[in-house]
Amino acid sequence: MVDRQALAQRLDAINQRISQACAQVGRKPDEVALLPVSKTFGPDAIAAMTELGFTRFGENRLQEVAQKAPALTDHGVQWVIIGHVQTNKAKEVAKYASELQSLDRLALAQALDNRLAAMNRTLDVLVQVKTSTEESKSGVHPDELIDFLKALSAYRTLKVKGLMTMAVLSEDRAAVRQCFEQLRQCQQAAIAADIAGASFDRLSMGMSGDMEIAIEQGSTEVRIGSALFGSR
Repeated sequence: MVDRQALAQRLDAINQRISQACAQVGRKPDEVALLPVSKTFGPDAIAAMTELGFTRFGENRLQEVAQKAPALTDHGVQWVIIGHVQTNKAKEVAKYASELQSLDRLALAQALDNRLAAMNRTLDVLVQVKTSTEESKSGVHPDELIDFLKALSAYRTLKVKGLMTMAVLSEDRAAVRQCFEQLRQCQQAAIAADIAGASFDRLSMGMSGDMEIAIEQGSTEVRIGSALFGSR
């Protein structure tokens, strides 16, 4: 059973944090979207969030999406894939996802393009950039980003809308800030490269522990899971 009152209270708390972080740097709260990350949470929790006005939900694993989707067909849910995707999962991405925020390889781009073309559809994507030295983090190296983005222009079914990153998992706020600052610099470089068909208005960066730093550095979307839905 979903405690809707507690869910609404947690949402209010997150929105307050976003508003306060924006005020600190002279931004407007509506410049920062909230993406609920529903991994490990069931269809009931997602349905409750749709009652609060959300339709986009972040998921890491396509297997989870496939399990949840049938129970949510009447709720207008759009699935945003934020986790690392194996190339052999391109079919599932093309079937379920409205957006992929973790595009990081041309092999995956090719596989997605083939599947999407066969379905006569397109897919919004964010390119994941590796701004952390942690081996567990995926993404395109910043020095290789522009060449990667230029190569992506060959895949007409993929609509590049911005960049995504995951900061280093650290208590060192300066180290976290450096990750987000690097993504902002990558955004500026991508805009200057003037790549046909791509836009770089969006920066998906920041989670519950570091959203204020991400907003300070220009995030347009923060990805929030347990701080919103409750303990996993």
